[in-house]
Amino acid sequence: MPRPFDRSKKHLAVPLWYERILALILLANYSLVLFDLTYIPLRDFWLQGTVQLSVKVGPFQRVFPKRPVRIFPFNITPYYDWVKGIEPYRSTAAYLELVDELNSKLDEQALDGAGNVQQAQEIDNILAELRQDSAQMIIENPFQIANKTGTFERIKNLMRLHVFGSTDASATESFETFWSKDYLLKNGLTNQLVFFDQEIRPLIATNYFREIGENGQPVDNFALIDFPFFLIFLIDFLGRTRLISLRYRGVSWVDAMLWRWYDFFLFLPFFRWLRIIPLTVRLDKAKLMDLNKVKGQATQGFVAIIAEDMTEVIVVRLVEQMQQLVREGALRKFLDRAKTTQYIDINNRNELVEVIRIVSQVLLQKVLPEVEPEVRDFMLYNMQSSLGQIQGYTQLQSLPGVKNMQREIMANMIAISYERILTTLQSFLEQDKEFDRLLENLLTKLTMELNVELNQQHHLEDIEELLIDFLEEFKINYLQKLSEADIERILGNTVS
Repeated sequence: MPRPFDRSKKHLAVPLWYERILALILLANYSLVLFDLTYIPLRDFWLQGTVQLSVKVGPFQRVFPKRPVRIFPFNITPYYDWVKGIEPYRSTAAYLELVDELNSKLDEQALDGAGNVQQAQEIDNILAELRQDSAQMIIENPFQIANKTGTFERIKNLMRLHVFGSTDASATESFETFWSKDYLLKNGLTNQLVFFDQEIRPLIATNYFREIGENGQPVDNFALIDFPFFLIFLIDFLGRTRLISLRYRGVSWVDAMLWRWYDFFLFLPFFRWLRIIPLTVRLDKAKLMDLNKVKGQATQGFVAIIAEDMTEVIVVRLVEQMQQLVREGALRKFLDRAKTTQYIDINNRNELVEVIRIVSQVLLQKVLPEVEPEVRDFMLYNMQSSLGQIQGYTQLQSLPGVKNMQREIMANMIAISYERILTTLQSFLEQDKEFDRLLENLLTKLTMELNVELNQQHHLEDIEELLIDFLEEFKINYLQKLSEADIERILGNTVS
């Protein structure tokens, strides 16, 4: 733990503008890290900028929307493929180039032989080469290296559906039929080439080849991009920790480095996604993000995990110690000590007498006058119930005016008695030294006689046994039923 802050070195504090600049640099670096981590899985999107969802459940398959929707207008793969060691796959790239060559030479007249004979012969050769390359592509599956076999299956299914109307047809026959002169003339040259360019070409274009380094892993040059950030973070880390060691007495440079342990994630060449930890700390210190609520929730969640077990263990242990004290005769020793030890008074006041006086004043001056109507009704009801049990009382009440007169008499008697009793009791509570002395003597005598009788009648064994059983039942019924929800509720009240 660092020693107290050295006020003479207050000027060594890091200014807020510097904190914000470093936080924004780290935010940019982490965004680049996330982009790099997701580049391979999302390369199709960065290549074409389109989005299309495909859902397949058993025989049901649906694509939404029917045509891919372009939402990103730029192709950034030519600028970032080198970072991941990605190159165009030679066979699929040559296949698309061959299709482009066919498009440059193909028209309706050349295709049906009405045009230049040499041009028609070249077109026939290209179509034959496309049929051969298609068959070779189906056999070799060049998409497997890039882990895009699923894309290749979609290409074959699209061609099957387009040519034969069923996905059960042969993929080889589908491509061979598609790249035939008769099929293109029969189904419309333009329509067929539009189908290929819109449906097949984008899928073939997603294939790539990734180099393998001498370490047996795919080439990854992200460290070259990350190195300038590494230098910035390293210089900042060394400078910050040095300032901390100068700012706090007794803190070495190494101690300051350990104090900022979360910055070590900035220097790891692996698990770069863990930089989210120093990023959140930096954003919070730069006042660019308020993490107080997040800290409270995280702390509450962590404490709630362990608080249930800890609370139960601690309190159960405390109850067990109380049980052990009772078994060892602590209650008996306490009662014996009360008989032999002189009570020490530190303020020349009997606190028990004062407490009784205060409680009695509240009861007699505030509570009892407020509940007087309810007490009257209760006493009147009991008096009438008691008189009703006397023989002849019911016949007496049947006389004219007797019942009402009797009720008024009893109500007046109760009111007068209640008022006199209340007045008498209130007079006892006035400052009266003789009253205090008599009450103190009464309490002392009562405690002494209780201790003597308990010891003489050998009731302590029963009391000790009952206390032990009560504490055991308390553990079973209350402590061990303390749930995590209770802990979270308690912690929630504490945090709020």
